[in-house]
Amino acid sequence: MGKMSTPERSWALYDWANSAYSIVVVTAIFPLYFKASASEAGIAASSSTAYWGYANSIATLLVSILAPLLGTIADFKGFKKRFFTFFASLGVIFTLMLSVVPNNQWLILLGCFILTSIGFAGANIFYDAFLVDVTDKERMHRVSANGYALGYIGSTIPFVISIAFIILAQQEIMPISVTVASQIAFVITALWWGLFTIPMLKNVEQKYYVDRVRHPVATSFKKLFLTLKNIKAYRALFIFLLAYFFYIDGVHTIITMSTAYGSDLGLDATTLLIVLFVTQIIAAPFSMLFGKLSDRFNEKRMIAVGILVYIFICIYAYFLETALDFWILAILVGTSQGGVQALSRSYFAKLIPKESSNEFFGFYNIFGKFAAIIGPVLVGATAQITGNTNSGVFSLIILFVIGGILLLRVREDGEPVSTTISS
Repeated sequence: MGKMSTPERSWALYDWANSAYSIVVVTAIFPLYFKASASEAGIAASSSTAYWGYANSIATLLVSILAPLLGTIADFKGFKKRFFTFFASLGVIFTLMLSVVPNNQWLILLGCFILTSIGFAGANIFYDAFLVDVTDKERMHRVSANGYALGYIGSTIPFVISIAFIILAQQEIMPISVTVASQIAFVITALWWGLFTIPMLKNVEQKYYVDRVRHPVATSFKKLFLTLKNIKAYRALFIFLLAYFFYIDGVHTIITMSTAYGSDLGLDATTLLIVLFVTQIIAAPFSMLFGKLSDRFNEKRMIAVGILVYIFICIYAYFLETALDFWILAILVGTSQGGVQALSRSYFAKLIPKESSNEFFGFYNIFGKFAAIIGPVLVGATAQITGNTNSGVFSLIILFVIGGILLLRVREDGEPVSTTISS
């Protein structure tokens, strides 16, 4: 952190802020909270896992529809931070709502989760696009990787506090139920997210932008159409987006479905939470390691290494039977998930025109999010058809194989031209 500038540190701290949401709400506590709620309502375990996957797909679909247009509008001077603030606030508010909705209202809980997911994913579009504003091309991979590392480290603090409340409630050491302890975890997460977003709002400004015009929405549609026409002209950019479409789907699906998967295998909630905590600890140094190794081997090769690890994970998951197997699987995920995501972000940022970063990151988001619709549905449907969650996870291997093959075909063809047009 000491080697980073104030804008770089402030930008990276948002990973510290919102990663608490990723582990507590998306990955760990809320999925178990939801599955317990659904179980009490008489919903079968495999069906509740499928509904969880469908909810993730609905949220990503809604964000994906909005992402390109909102990103194009945000490229105009002064809009990027406004949109970031709106979506981050939406996520924080509805994370708080998870703590007040009665735990027996599983459908309402899913509805609030969809809104928190929209806020989280929407804010990330503009957060990622701010990478071009806070650092230079030579430092992007390091800053991006450090952001992910901070996210893994920072998320462990509210996660550990939340686990402590839940375990103390389970052991009846604290005079509260596990339900109340989980709700406290959602409050802690929302406050953590909101508090550590402040440096981003205070110190990060839009450095590259398109000058405002009289009719920004109409002009944004024109810019969007021009981008759609020109995107195929940038071979490296287009092929990378196709590769990203497939492999990041598998990465996100494994993250979002992991606790539901472990629960179906018979692991208790405490074990699952501890495993996820250890995964976060492992992911932090490996994210920084990926960033450092990319200095020598470049981002594309290191992303390919991460994809190979995930292919092995899918194969191993098919034969998973014991708690030890799940531990090994979680450790393997921890070695690669942060590095793959961080280097994908920085690699893409180097391929796009800086003044249109939001617009292009809108496409980056839509490729990632539309892909994320396929993965959870694939896992959920396969689990329901076969009655075996292991088969669902194994089915993700096709996404990594296709993504890896396409990534190897990416060639850096030079800087893209500007897509700016007049009103």
